[in-house]
Amino acid sequence: MRKAILKTERNTNILLSLKKLDYLTRSQLQVLHNLGGERNAQKVLKELSPYVECFRDGENVYYLNAAGRSIVGGKPRAKTLQARHFIMRNSLYIAFGQPETWKSETRLKVNKQVSVVADAIFYDEEGTLNIVEVDHTQTMAKNAKKLEKYTKLLELGVFKSSPRFIWITMTEYRRKKIKELSAGMHSHVFTAAEFN
Repeated sequence: MRKAILKTERNTNILLSLKKLDYLTRSQLQVLHNLGGERNAQKVLKELSPYVECFRDGENVYYLNAAGRSIVGGKPRAKTLQARHFIMRNSLYIAFGQPETWKSETRLKVNKQVSVVADAIFYDEEGTLNIVEVDHTQTMAKNAKKLEKYTKLLELGVFKSSPRFIWITMTEYRRKKIKELSAGMHSHVFTAAEFN
């Protein structure tokens, strides 16, 4: 009986992670839920097949289907190239210790002056606001425009203290460009390769 309860709890927690983070790779689910080796992880995820959909993008990528959403809620998702954007964001979520304060797709705004949607925000142990930005297929012009909006928010004194900007991008070249664009801001820029 206890084993069945633990299994149900583990499966529900996996579904809740998919609700919160939208798309997760097998390896990300292994880390988040201590699923052990690849064979065990595949076995566990196969048991969840009535509640999740899966597609290949280097490795299996999972998201909730209608049956899974009926159990834990969540937004409808589909197989999409945009999934890589979510997977990159989720790499940061895992790397920063799965912050409890993590909120995805958060709008920061000052009415009629400036509005920007951060890919995610969270507060660290010191209470510092961390703003996460994912540069997957974005043009540098769009990144520059987004940074202008953040600069405007800083100038308007929206933040109690200076936030830390955390970027994840695809290449070393793009990392260099983002560092140039965000000069003068408290920022860290990672490449996706650092998390794989």
